Amino acid sequence: MILIASIAILSSCTEIIEPSLSKQQIQLEAPVDQYQSTSYTINFWWDAVDHALSYHLQVVSPTFVAPGGLILDTMVHNYRFSYTLNPGNYQWRVMAENGSSQTAWSSPKSFTVVAGSIKQQSVQLTSPANNLVTNQSSYTFQWGSLYGATAYQLEIDTNNFANESAIVSNQTISGQQLSFIFPKDQTYQWRVRAQNDTAQALWSTVFLVTYDHTPPGQVTLVAPVTGTTLSLPVALSWNAVATAVKYKLYVYKSDGTTIYNSSFPMSLTSTSYSFNLGSSGNTVYWMVTALDAAGNESPASTKNSFVVQ
Repeated sequence: MILIASIAILSSCTEIIEPSLSKQQIQLEAPVDQYQSTSYTINFWWDAVDHALSYHLQVVSPTFVAPGGLILDTMVHNYRFSYTLNPGNYQWRVMAENGSSQTAWSSPKSFTVVAGSIKQQSVQLTSPANNLVTNQSSYTFQWGSLYGATAYQLEIDTNNFANESAIVSNQTISGQQLSFIFPKDQTYQWRVRAQNDTAQALWSTVFLVTYDHTPPGQVTLVAPVTGTTLSLPVALSWNAVATAVKYKLYVYKSDGTTIYNSSFPMSLTSTSYSFNLGSSGNTVYWMVTALDAAGNESPASTKNSFVVQ
Protein backbone atom coordinates (compact mmCIF):
# COMPACT_ATOMS: atom_id res chain seq x y z
CA MET A 1 0.00 0.00 0.00
CA ILE A 2 2.92 2.37 0.86
CA LEU A 3 4.57 1.60 -2.50
CA ILE A 4 1.32 2.32 -4.38
CA ALA A 5 0.85 5.59 -2.50
CA SER A 6 4.44 6.63 -3.27
CA ILE A 7 3.98 5.90 -6.96
CA ALA A 8 0.74 7.91 -6.96
CA ILE A 9 2.50 10.87 -5.30
CA LEU A 10 5.39 10.74 -7.78
CA SER A 11 2.94 10.56 -10.67
CA SER A 12 1.01 13.54 -9.31
CA CYS A 13 4.23 15.56 -8.92
CA THR A 14 5.22 14.75 -12.51
CA GLU A 15 1.92 16.18 -13.70
CA ILE A 16 2.35 19.32 -11.58
CA ILE A 17 6.06 20.02 -12.22
CA GLU A 18 6.51 21.81 -15.54
CA PRO A 19 9.36 20.51 -17.76
CA SER A 20 12.20 23.00 -18.10
CA LEU A 21 12.82 24.60 -21.49
CA SER A 22 16.29 25.88 -20.61
CA LYS A 23 18.17 23.24 -22.61
CA GLN A 24 15.94 23.35 -25.67
CA GLN A 25 16.63 25.43 -28.76
CA ILE A 26 14.40 27.35 -31.16
CA GLN A 27 14.74 26.57 -34.86
CA LEU A 28 13.69 29.45 -37.12
CA GLU A 29 12.22 28.41 -40.47
CA ALA A 30 11.08 31.51 -42.36
CA PRO A 31 12.04 34.06 -43.42
CA VAL A 32 15.45 32.45 -43.95
CA ASP A 33 18.64 34.39 -43.38
CA GLN A 34 19.26 37.14 -45.98
CA TYR A 35 15.78 36.72 -47.46
CA GLN A 36 14.52 39.53 -49.67
CA SER A 37 10.76 40.03 -49.70
CA THR A 38 8.80 42.00 -52.25
CA SER A 39 5.74 41.55 -50.03
CA TYR A 40 5.42 43.97 -47.12
CA THR A 41 3.62 41.29 -45.07
CA ILE A 42 6.14 38.87 -43.59
CA ASN A 43 5.04 35.42 -42.44
CA PHE A 44 7.25 34.38 -39.52
CA TRP A 45 7.47 30.65 -38.86
CA TRP A 46 9.49 28.55 -36.41
CA ASP A 47 9.44 24.99 -35.08
CA ALA A 48 7.24 24.28 -32.07
CA VAL A 49 9.01 23.48 -28.79
CA ASP A 50 7.68 20.71 -26.54
CA HIS A 51 6.02 22.03 -23.35
CA ALA A 52 6.19 25.68 -24.50
CA LEU A 53 3.09 27.74 -23.72
CA SER A 54 4.05 30.86 -25.68
CA TYR A 55 6.74 32.37 -27.87
CA HIS A 56 8.39 35.77 -27.55
CA LEU A 57 8.99 37.25 -31.01
CA GLN A 58 11.20 40.28 -31.57
CA VAL A 59 12.01 42.19 -34.77
CA VAL A 60 14.55 45.03 -34.90
CA SER A 61 15.99 47.27 -37.57
CA PRO A 62 18.63 46.83 -38.80
CA THR A 63 20.30 44.30 -36.39
CA PHE A 64 20.30 43.22 -32.74
CA VAL A 65 24.00 44.14 -32.49
CA ALA A 66 23.29 47.69 -33.65
CA PRO A 67 19.54 48.22 -33.31
CA GLY A 68 18.09 51.42 -34.67
CA GLY A 69 14.64 50.56 -33.39
CA LEU A 70 12.57 47.80 -31.82
CA ILE A 71 9.93 47.19 -34.49
CA LEU A 72 8.00 44.30 -32.93
CA ASP A 73 8.02 42.78 -29.42
CA THR A 74 5.08 40.43 -28.91
CA MET A 75 3.95 37.18 -27.30
CA VAL A 76 2.54 34.53 -29.65
CA HIS A 77 0.68 31.37 -28.60
CA ASN A 78 1.27 29.68 -31.95
CA TYR A 79 4.45 29.11 -33.95
CA ARG A 80 3.43 31.34 -36.86
CA PHE A 81 2.81 35.06 -37.00
CA SER A 82 2.21 37.59 -39.79
CA TYR A 83 3.18 41.24 -39.63
CA THR A 84 3.31 44.08 -42.16
CA LEU A 85 6.54 46.08 -42.32
CA ASN A 86 7.84 49.08 -44.20
CA PRO A 87 10.70 48.59 -46.68
CA GLY A 88 14.02 48.21 -44.87
CA ASN A 89 16.53 45.82 -43.31
CA TYR A 90 15.52 43.72 -40.31
CA GLN A 91 16.53 40.90 -37.98
CA TRP A 92 14.21 38.59 -36.04
CA ARG A 93 14.51 36.09 -33.19
CA VAL A 94 12.26 33.96 -30.98
CA MET A 95 12.33 32.60 -27.43
CA ALA A 96 10.00 29.87 -26.12
CA GLU A 97 8.47 30.16 -22.65
CA ASN A 98 6.26 28.33 -20.19
CA GLY A 99 5.20 29.22 -16.66
CA SER A 100 8.56 28.49 -15.05
CA SER A 101 11.30 28.53 -17.70
CA GLN A 102 12.40 29.69 -21.11
CA THR A 103 14.81 28.85 -23.88
CA ALA A 104 17.67 31.05 -24.94
CA TRP A 105 16.93 33.41 -27.82
CA SER A 106 17.32 31.79 -31.21
CA SER A 107 20.19 32.94 -33.42
CA PRO A 108 18.81 35.98 -35.26
CA LYS A 109 18.15 35.92 -38.98
CA SER A 110 18.26 38.89 -41.31
CA PHE A 111 15.83 39.82 -44.06
CA THR A 112 15.03 42.78 -46.28
CA VAL A 113 11.68 44.20 -47.32
CA VAL A 114 12.07 45.66 -50.80
CA ALA A 115 10.18 48.82 -51.76
CA GLY A 116 7.79 48.63 -54.69
CA SER A 117 4.33 49.55 -55.93
CA ILE A 118 1.43 48.92 -53.58
CA LYS A 119 -0.36 47.04 -56.40
CA GLN A 120 0.87 43.66 -55.14
CA GLN A 121 0.46 44.44 -51.44
CA SER A 122 -2.48 43.88 -49.09
CA VAL A 123 -3.61 45.20 -45.72
CA GLN A 124 -3.76 43.06 -42.57
CA LEU A 125 -7.10 43.13 -40.74
CA THR A 126 -6.87 43.33 -36.96
CA SER A 127 -10.33 43.84 -35.40
CA PRO A 128 -12.91 42.39 -35.18
CA ALA A 129 -11.13 39.03 -35.30
CA ASN A 130 -12.24 36.61 -37.97
CA ASN A 131 -15.45 34.73 -37.09
CA LEU A 132 -16.20 36.93 -34.09
CA VAL A 133 -19.76 36.72 -32.75
CA THR A 134 -20.86 39.87 -30.94
CA ASN A 135 -23.96 41.49 -29.45
CA GLN A 136 -22.49 44.99 -29.69
CA SER A 137 -24.54 46.99 -32.17
CA SER A 138 -21.62 49.35 -32.88
CA TYR A 139 -18.14 48.02 -33.62
CA THR A 140 -14.87 49.69 -34.60
CA PHE A 141 -13.24 48.00 -37.59
CA GLN A 142 -9.43 48.25 -37.53
CA TRP A 143 -6.58 47.28 -39.85
CA GLY A 144 -2.83 47.81 -40.21
CA SER A 145 -1.14 50.55 -42.18
CA LEU A 146 0.53 49.89 -45.54
CA TYR A 147 3.67 51.69 -46.71
CA GLY A 148 2.90 54.04 -49.59
CA ALA A 149 -0.86 54.16 -48.97
CA THR A 150 -2.69 57.46 -48.48
CA ALA A 151 -6.22 56.07 -48.03
CA TYR A 152 -8.07 52.84 -47.25
CA GLN A 153 -11.34 51.52 -48.69
CA LEU A 154 -13.47 49.50 -46.26
CA GLU A 155 -16.27 47.34 -47.63
CA ILE A 156 -18.84 45.52 -45.46
CA ASP A 157 -21.37 43.15 -47.03
CA THR A 158 -23.69 40.21 -46.40
CA ASN A 159 -23.53 38.69 -49.90
CA ASN A 160 -19.79 38.05 -50.32
CA PHE A 161 -19.37 41.26 -52.37
CA ALA A 162 -21.22 39.65 -55.28
CA ASN A 163 -22.97 42.90 -56.21
CA GLU A 164 -20.83 46.02 -55.82
CA SER A 165 -23.85 48.27 -56.29
CA ALA A 166 -25.58 46.71 -53.26
CA ILE A 167 -22.71 46.66 -50.74
CA VAL A 168 -23.93 47.28 -47.18
CA SER A 169 -21.15 49.84 -46.54
CA ASN A 170 -18.40 51.21 -48.78
CA GLN A 171 -16.25 54.00 -47.33
CA THR A 172 -12.79 55.40 -48.06
CA ILE A 173 -10.86 57.11 -45.25
CA SER A 174 -7.30 58.21 -44.53
CA GLY A 175 -6.99 56.31 -41.21
CA GLN A 176 -6.97 52.68 -40.12
CA GLN A 177 -10.24 52.42 -38.20
CA LEU A 178 -13.91 53.12 -38.72
CA SER A 179 -16.98 52.63 -36.51
CA PHE A 180 -19.96 50.82 -38.01
CA ILE A 181 -23.47 50.18 -36.69
CA PHE A 182 -24.88 46.79 -37.65
CA PRO A 183 -28.33 47.26 -39.19
CA LYS A 184 -29.65 43.84 -38.14
CA ASP A 185 -28.75 40.39 -36.83
CA GLN A 186 -26.70 38.78 -39.56
CA THR A 187 -23.25 37.53 -40.58
CA TYR A 188 -21.20 40.22 -42.30
CA GLN A 189 -18.10 40.01 -44.49
CA TRP A 190 -15.53 42.81 -44.43
CA ARG A 191 -12.35 43.64 -46.32
CA VAL A 192 -10.00 46.58 -46.82
CA ARG A 193 -7.95 47.83 -49.78
CA ALA A 194 -5.18 50.43 -49.57
CA GLN A 195 -4.68 53.03 -52.27
CA ASN A 196 -2.74 56.14 -53.20
CA ASP A 197 -2.97 58.71 -56.00
CA THR A 198 -1.63 56.31 -58.64
CA ALA A 199 -2.48 52.75 -57.59
CA GLN A 200 -4.73 50.41 -55.62
CA ALA A 201 -3.45 47.52 -53.52
CA LEU A 202 -4.96 44.03 -53.46
CA TRP A 203 -8.01 43.42 -51.31
CA SER A 204 -7.22 42.02 -47.88
CA THR A 205 -8.35 38.59 -46.76
CA VAL A 206 -12.11 38.61 -46.07
CA PHE A 207 -13.06 38.35 -42.39
CA LEU A 208 -16.46 37.37 -41.00
CA VAL A 209 -18.28 38.93 -38.06
CA THR A 210 -21.72 37.92 -36.81
CA TYR A 211 -23.98 40.40 -35.04
CA ASP A 212 -26.54 38.75 -32.78
CA HIS A 213 -28.46 40.63 -30.11
CA THR A 214 -31.35 38.17 -29.84
CA PRO A 215 -31.26 36.26 -26.52
CA PRO A 216 -31.87 32.50 -26.35
CA GLY A 217 -35.26 31.14 -25.32
CA GLN A 218 -36.23 30.68 -21.70
CA VAL A 219 -34.91 27.64 -19.84
CA THR A 220 -37.41 25.10 -18.48
CA LEU A 221 -36.47 23.44 -15.19
CA VAL A 222 -36.94 19.66 -15.15
CA ALA A 223 -36.04 18.39 -11.68
CA PRO A 224 -36.49 18.42 -8.80
CA VAL A 225 -40.14 19.33 -8.63
CA THR A 226 -40.45 22.55 -6.67
CA GLY A 227 -41.21 22.17 -2.94
CA THR A 228 -39.96 18.58 -2.60
CA THR A 229 -37.74 17.42 0.28
CA LEU A 230 -34.58 15.63 -0.82
CA SER A 231 -31.35 14.28 0.65
CA LEU A 232 -28.02 15.57 -0.58
CA PRO A 233 -26.66 15.62 -3.20
CA VAL A 234 -29.62 17.01 -5.14
CA ALA A 235 -29.52 16.55 -8.92
CA LEU A 236 -30.66 19.80 -10.60
CA SER A 237 -31.57 19.51 -14.29
CA TRP A 238 -33.14 21.60 -17.04
CA ASN A 239 -33.97 21.42 -20.74
CA ALA A 240 -31.42 22.39 -23.39
CA VAL A 241 -32.07 25.60 -25.34
CA ALA A 242 -31.40 25.58 -29.09
CA THR A 243 -28.96 28.53 -29.41
CA ALA A 244 -27.34 28.24 -25.98
CA VAL A 245 -23.62 27.52 -25.62
CA LYS A 246 -23.69 27.60 -21.82
CA TYR A 247 -26.00 28.10 -18.87
CA LYS A 248 -25.89 30.22 -15.74
CA LEU A 249 -27.12 28.55 -12.55
CA TYR A 250 -28.39 30.86 -9.80
CA VAL A 251 -28.79 29.38 -6.30
CA TYR A 252 -30.28 31.33 -3.38
CA LYS A 253 -30.61 30.88 0.38
CA SER A 254 -33.89 30.36 2.22
CA ASP A 255 -35.01 33.98 1.74
CA GLY A 256 -35.04 33.40 -2.02
CA THR A 257 -33.00 36.54 -2.78
CA THR A 258 -29.55 36.10 -1.18
CA ILE A 259 -27.04 34.30 -3.44
CA TYR A 260 -26.03 31.04 -1.74
CA ASN A 261 -22.27 31.69 -1.92
CA SER A 262 -19.61 33.24 -4.15
CA SER A 263 -19.64 30.22 -6.50
CA PHE A 264 -23.01 31.36 -7.85
CA PRO A 265 -24.16 32.26 -10.38
CA MET A 266 -22.20 29.36 -11.87
CA SER A 267 -21.38 28.98 -15.58
CA LEU A 268 -22.05 25.48 -16.94
CA THR A 269 -22.00 23.85 -20.38
CA SER A 270 -24.13 20.91 -19.26
CA THR A 271 -27.85 20.82 -18.42
CA SER A 272 -27.44 19.44 -14.93
CA TYR A 273 -25.64 20.10 -11.66
CA SER A 274 -25.17 18.12 -8.45
CA PHE A 275 -25.89 20.39 -5.47
CA ASN A 276 -24.29 19.18 -2.24
CA LEU A 277 -24.50 22.10 0.20
CA GLY A 278 -26.71 23.06 3.13
CA SER A 279 -28.09 21.49 6.27
CA SER A 280 -31.24 19.56 7.07
CA GLY A 281 -34.31 21.78 6.93
CA ASN A 282 -32.75 24.43 4.67
CA THR A 283 -34.88 25.67 1.79
CA VAL A 284 -32.85 26.26 -1.36
CA TYR A 285 -34.08 28.28 -4.35
CA TRP A 286 -32.64 27.98 -7.85
CA MET A 287 -33.13 29.14 -11.42
CA VAL A 288 -31.23 28.99 -14.72
CA THR A 289 -30.59 31.28 -17.70
CA ALA A 290 -29.13 30.42 -21.10
CA LEU A 291 -26.33 32.31 -22.87
CA ASP A 292 -25.51 32.20 -26.59
CA ALA A 293 -22.17 32.66 -28.39
CA ALA A 294 -22.65 36.43 -28.55
CA GLY A 295 -23.15 36.68 -24.77
CA ASN A 296 -26.89 37.33 -24.85
CA GLU A 297 -28.62 36.03 -21.72
CA SER A 298 -32.14 34.61 -21.82
CA PRO A 299 -34.95 35.52 -19.44
CA ALA A 300 -34.62 33.55 -16.22
CA SER A 301 -36.47 30.29 -15.77
CA THR A 302 -39.04 29.98 -13.01
CA LYS A 303 -37.45 30.02 -9.55
CA ASN A 304 -37.96 26.57 -8.03
CA SER A 305 -37.14 25.40 -4.52
CA PHE A 306 -36.41 22.24 -2.55
CA VAL A 307 -35.85 21.43 1.11
CA VAL A 308 -32.71 19.65 2.28
CA GLN A 309 -33.70 16.46 4.16
